[in-house]
Amino acid sequence: MALENGAPVIGLNDSGGARIQEGVVSLGGYADIFHRNVKASGVVPQLSLILGPCAGGAVYSPALTDFIFMAEGTSYMFVTGPNVVKTVTHEEVTSEELGGASTHASKSGVTHFTAANEALVIEHAKKVLSFLPQNCEEDPDRLVYQGGDESRPKLDSLVPESAQQPYDIRDAVGEILDADSFLEVQPDFAENIVVGFGRLAGRSVGVVANQPAFLAGVLDNDASTKAARFVRTCDAFNVPLLVLEDVPGFLPGTDQEWNGIITNGAKLLYAFSEATVPRITVITRKAYGGAYDVMNSRHIGADLVLAWPTAEIAVMGAKGAAEIIFRKEIAAADDPAAKLAEKEAEYAELFAHPYNAASRGYVDEVVHPRDTREKLIQAYQMLENKAVKLPRKKHSNIPL
Repeated sequence: MALENGAPVIGLNDSGGARIQEGVVSLGGYADIFHRNVKASGVVPQLSLILGPCAGGAVYSPALTDFIFMAEGTSYMFVTGPNVVKTVTHEEVTSEELGGASTHASKSGVTHFTAANEALVIEHAKKVLSFLPQNCEEDPDRLVYQGGDESRPKLDSLVPESAQQPYDIRDAVGEILDADSFLEVQPDFAENIVVGFGRLAGRSVGVVANQPAFLAGVLDNDASTKAARFVRTCDAFNVPLLVLEDVPGFLPGTDQEWNGIITNGAKLLYAFSEATVPRITVITRKAYGGAYDVMNSRHIGADLVLAWPTAEIAVMGAKGAAEIIFRKEIAAADDPAAKLAEKEAEYAELFAHPYNAASRGYVDEVVHPRDTREKLIQAYQMLENKAVKLPRKKHSNIPL
């Protein structure tokens, strides 16, 4: 009925799992629900509130929904419980350690929101629904907004002078969006990327932002999948996307490569490329290498790309680039360190700015940070009737 009437579905989960003595009948009951979850996916928002145990096959209904909420201390999710784990692997683990709210919020990323008690979980769910439409055929509700002075002078001094110095991208998000409107999703998982809902002049937007204050804002396996899932959720329910970019690249190392950074990075690339909602990117500082392309660049369909004067758009950072390009000159120099510093400065002057990209139309405008909010309000107004026709297909094949 929810599917036919275009209404969100909210699951309240508090169950020990399948009734063993019912056998296949109980399993069939689960699967009937899963099948309907999949049919409703992308049509109506689906929220799962875990308000007690959710074990065994029962976990797969929440896993198929858009957002999972868990109550701290009283809720847990796992496919196999502590007793089975002990029997099979001889690990001693409690229900809380195995599948509690904090575990799934920080380690697995299974849950999107946690709250201290069940009443707060329900309030969180209400807040999430306030940013979403009733179904994919509608737009999110827009709040009444009285315009005023949209200049935000604090943004002018947000990015440190040293490119090596971190800052909290949430400060930029807070200044750009309407006051106190930002609701972060999965705040404790893959903290090198920040995603969440907010409002801009009363309009619901989805924010994806690199976080320089954690792992320098690099993209890794977890950050890529976290952001990709959020982008696709916003696109499914007509929520415009705002990307704040400060990314030095993908995290290198055997751990990342062996765990599929190629495929996982491609998920985010795919999600942005597939999205048909209005998409705007603001480059605040670094935009290096393939990560520049992946983070909603003009080349993969961004409607508008703005850059602050502090933006650096290049294949890689000045030091690394100079070491490779001028390797022979540096090695032959009487003072290699001085020669490296000279070449690093030369490269930075040529490439560590947004104007090369702007001259080619890859950046639409280099703006003063203080003017970012005003520019974005105007841009989303311009894009509100955006319509994209996609090629006919059965369905796409995202690299899962």
